[in-house]
Amino acid sequence: MTVWRDDLGHPVELNGPARRVVCLVPSLTEAVAVSAPGLLVGATDWCTHPADLAVARVRGTKNPERAAIIALAPDLVLANREENRKLDVTRLRDAGLAVWVTVIESVPEAMASLRRLLTGPFGLDVPPWLADAEQAWAGPAPLPSRRVAVPVWRDPWMVVGARTFTGDVLARLGLVNVFGAGPGRYPHVEAGQIRAAAPDLVLLPDEPYPFTAGDGPEEFPAQRVVLVSGRLLTWYGPSLATARADLLRVIG
Repeated sequence: MTVWRDDLGHPVELNGPARRVVCLVPSLTEAVAVSAPGLLVGATDWCTHPADLAVARVRGTKNPERAAIIALAPDLVLANREENRKLDVTRLRDAGLAVWVTVIESVPEAMASLRRLLTGPFGLDVPPWLADAEQAWAGPAPLPSRRVAVPVWRDPWMVVGARTFTGDVLARLGLVNVFGAGPGRYPHVEAGQIRAAAPDLVLLPDEPYPFTAGDGPEEFPAQRVVLVSGRLLTWYGPSLATARADLLRVIG
């Protein structure tokens, strides 16, 4: 028996390297599937990458079907402090399952967390995509300082705030989040407040709210609006290897 500690310091006991895994976090699902094909036996309905992932589905990140997870008899369940409910983690542990909780609020935290998870309880070598990602994000911020706002929902409007992975991605590109100094991680605002903050740039991702050319840009006629893949801004798996270059190409 080996006792590991997850990102919260919680002990996670395993008899050996994890070989039957249920993942409740889309980013981590992709990371495991790419790094060690065949280990995943279950994932949420929101786990869309890799596109050909063929595993049992256990509903969503906020409402996982705990009975289905238990029935899959995983030796490890992966969760995230932000994306998953503490109640679900507690109930799964009470059912006798080992649950590893990640905490990721910055690019360096993502790299360190993924490295610890994959080389620790999974017993893997550092995958090439993670080494590439670490190198890709190692340099200084490449963009000139510009003020940016990133709505993630509308009706009600919500924006990226402080202490978020996306906010750190923006900073490492050289962008200044106009809502990054407040207390809220995803504050509720009005569209007028976003306009009044006078960002130079408004980034509209396609997730969690699916902003499109016809749904969102019309609210910001005085700003440059760029539609962007939410995966580039919010996912911390293999997409990190190219996300920096991809975002720079889109933002210009």
